[in-house]
Amino acid sequence: MLVSEALPYILVAPNGARRGHRDHPALPVTMEEIVETAKACSLAGANGLHLHVRDQAGQHSLDAGLYRETLAELHHAVPQMDIQITTEAAGIFDVQTQFECLKNVHPDWASISVREIARSPELAPSVYALCAEQGTRVQHILYDATDVELLVRWQKDGVVKPHQVEHLFVLGRYSTTQESTPEDLDAFPATTDPWMVCAFGGQEHACLQKTVQFGGDVRVGFENSIAGCDGQAWADNAASVAALIDLLKRTSK
Repeated sequence: MLVSEALPYILVAPNGARRGHRDHPALPVTMEEIVETAKACSLAGANGLHLHVRDQAGQHSLDAGLYRETLAELHHAVPQMDIQITTEAAGIFDVQTQFECLKNVHPDWASISVREIARSPELAPSVYALCAEQGTRVQHILYDATDVELLVRWQKDGVVKPHQVEHLFVLGRYSTTQESTPEDLDAFPATTDPWMVCAFGGQEHACLQKTVQFGGDVRVGFENSIAGCDGQAWADNAASVAALIDLLKRTSK
């Protein structure tokens, strides 16, 4: 299969729910650090940012006030970037809290794991109906083929609305080593819906390169990997974005 010369949509995920400055000093934790990272990643070529906010202790948060404040700063600093919030539970938050976050933040775009929402299936219709009513785009987080099957069932049952079709395939999240490989993509069924991939570990960029070859978009950043295939840490998120874009350009020729 030939690689398209056009670059894919690139979403940068600069921090995630678990990593901090101990993992990499340039991983953004504070609002100011997130905003500066967004500016640098936009200049490097990222189209959007996957946003996690942290509380005063640096811990993962779904606080609506923190989200609204950070979103306002980002819209001012990088108006050209799409901002997607996470609703990730991270082993901390229940589905009701995720629902309240979506309701009170009223984001333009949110990532939602079907696996997490399935912890309280009675709330699932309300989650997706709320997003439809308030105009929040939904990107479904899918960790394996079982998650895809659940999404298809919810779509058929009307739990997920017809226009809520964006996918993020997560490669290797629950593998023993949490080191993704390009072959992990083969476990997901083909789709005609908009789809994106993120990957963990040193082969992150190789996984994303294969994704582009098959027509997908990509998510890159320190949430998933802080180092390249040689084990050397990227200087910052923008360096990883720039290196990925360089790889995609070189391999498209």
